[in-house]
Amino acid sequence: MATKVFINLPVKSLAKSVEFFQNLGFSFNPQFTDEKAGCMIVSESIFVMLLTDSYFKSFIDTEVCDAHQSTEVLIALDAASADEVKQFVNKAQSLGGRIYAEAKDHGFMYQHSFADLDGHKWEMAYMDMSQFPQS
Repeated sequence: MATKVFINLPVKSLAKSVEFFQNLGFSFNPQFTDEKAGCMIVSESIFVMLLTDSYFKSFIDTEVCDAHQSTEVLIALDAASADEVKQFVNKAQSLGGRIYAEAKDHGFMYQHSFADLDGHKWEMAYMDMSQFPQS
């Protein structure tokens, strides 16, 4: 059974993408970071590999998706509170990210979304399971 998750995303400018995510509070594993790739640490078992377009292309047999035109993936991360969701998405926007959907409060879950510099879509969500509707 798998114990780690590596999400691979193509980026136009590795340096700008690394800076964007570092400013959001993520760190990078230098062992797997070079001029072609940056290994962003999300948790002990979840990593996002930011790969230059040409390097990303070397792993696939189709064209690289332009995430500004099409959505290839929606990456959802949990937050400790609704306030953390708000702060994180606001910071992403201030760093050049784009809000593509309004915040939604479902009572038990608060979520908000943004697109990063390359158009990849991220969603932050806080879930209060004590408020989850009972069936």
